[in-house]
Amino acid sequence: MAALRGSARRGWLRCPQPAALAAAAALAVCAFYYLGGGGETFSSATRRLRATPPAPAGPGPRGLHLLFMFTKAERSPALRDKAQAALRSLLRHGRLGAADVLHLHLVTEGASRDIGLGLLQDLLRGAAFRHQVIVHDVNELTEKLFPIVEAMQKHFSAGSGTYYSDSIFFLSVAMHRIMPKEITQIIQVDLDLKYKTNIRDLFDEFDNFPEGAVIGIAREMQPVYRHTFWQYRRENPQTKVGEPPPDGLPGFNSGVLLLNLEAMRQSKLYNQLLEPTMVQKLTEKYHFKGHLGDQDFFTMVGMEHPELFHVLDCTWNRQLCTWWRDHGYSDVFDQYFQCEGEVRIYHGNCNTPIPED
Repeated sequence: MAALRGSARRGWLRCPQPAALAAAAALAVCAFYYLGGGGETFSSATRRLRATPPAPAGPGPRGLHLLFMFTKAERSPALRDKAQAALRSLLRHGRLGAADVLHLHLVTEGASRDIGLGLLQDLLRGAAFRHQVIVHDVNELTEKLFPIVEAMQKHFSAGSGTYYSDSIFFLSVAMHRIMPKEITQIIQVDLDLKYKTNIRDLFDEFDNFPEGAVIGIAREMQPVYRHTFWQYRRENPQTKVGEPPPDGLPGFNSGVLLLNLEAMRQSKLYNQLLEPTMVQKLTEKYHFKGHLGDQDFFTMVGMEHPELFHVLDCTWNRQLCTWWRDHGYSDVFDQYFQCEGEVRIYHGNCNTPIPED
């Protein structure tokens, strides 16, 4: 698989200590890999995983893939603090099966790589489950993404140009064309999160996808897209586009994304929507100009083809930002912001403080 070229230089080995996991079979998959420049591909690492001895008796092994971006961290103490808090809460509540392995995908570059690896090494030292960390270089990913997403960037990026470096903000859109085919499902998350429940429960949401759905995502909890779709809404006064839940279409928030990569690969409709002509057609229909990258693309596509999405309950991405309440939408804000139920993941978007335990 030529998706991600690099040498898989083994770092450290980490496994939980209970006797049930002390066998060599358990140890064999708790490796930490760095993917840099060299001869080994990502898929060769996954082949090694498949070639390990059988896991302990019980439910079949499940590779749980979780991806997050960690860039420019050397310039941002706030980002480092958010990452540490998010990962610490994830590990605190994480309880995986004896046969499960959590694969943490770190998308990073330069000095941020060393910071991220140091942070993960410290936090994972006491992890109660098997894990593997794989590092993806931003520049290598961007090189592969740019030809796929170049045409859509001008519609969903800040400013008027198409910038090569912006491609990474569309990673989730084309993840199915980047990751090795051995990976069939992956969750991409922001780092301004706080986990209040077991991450494995979020992976179980893949089982709730209706037929035809390829992505799991929660609704946007502010009237962002009520504002963005203003012209379409004015021309179509009876539309549900931009209206609040439960009956409206408020758009999506990409802070927590469940990507069924195999379904994305197989969906003729989804892949057609990536084509420049289709992106142009939809942006013209909805008079759409956004600046939030993948979130804008998913939102626009969701207005036209909601069947491609499994809508996560708001408790899986309980957004806390209230910016739009103070910028012209106080009269309708609460209709978007309300969320019933016990919060499972807090999202401190727009630098909003997350409640303490």
